[in-house]
Amino acid sequence: MNIHIGTSAGKGETELSAFDTALFNAGIANYNLIYLSSVIPPKSDLILHDGGIKVELPGTWGDKLYVVMAQKRTSVHGEMVSAGVGWVQDPKTKKGLFVEHEGHSPDEVAELIRRSLKTLMKTRDIDFGEIHMKVVSEVCDSLPVCAMAVAVYQNETWSS
Repeated sequence: MNIHIGTSAGKGETELSAFDTALFNAGIANYNLIYLSSVIPPKSDLILHDGGIKVELPGTWGDKLYVVMAQKRTSVHGEMVSAGVGWVQDPKTKKGLFVEHEGHSPDEVAELIRRSLKTLMKTRDIDFGEIHMKVVSEVCDSLPVCAMAVAVYQNETWSS
């Protein structure tokens, strides 16, 4: 399975429309999102994108899309929001773990990601090695904003 990892940000007239703009900029606006927890299945290839997902994802308008996502919104002028996903992955089996965090600075989010992944590995008595992450931040200068980091697994159509 290919899992696409990207980040985006958005502005809008409301915090909800800022979130929608971030979804659009991430390349996943026209799906119904289903949030997953933290497990990367074996044999998964992680594909990193600078910014939003730069490939056309399969599926059509309204399909289900399985994601691990962090998103933080604000409408407070001058406030920073940050979101990130982090992961560890066994190089042989390619199984691993994701975490997602939000905060008010990239450093805060990065530290939360590191602490969480270390704890998840310790709980499982496993060491997948190096911690990786993608973090994005946005400052509210006039309109509400949303910062978003996402790992996109796959889509699924609705059964009739």
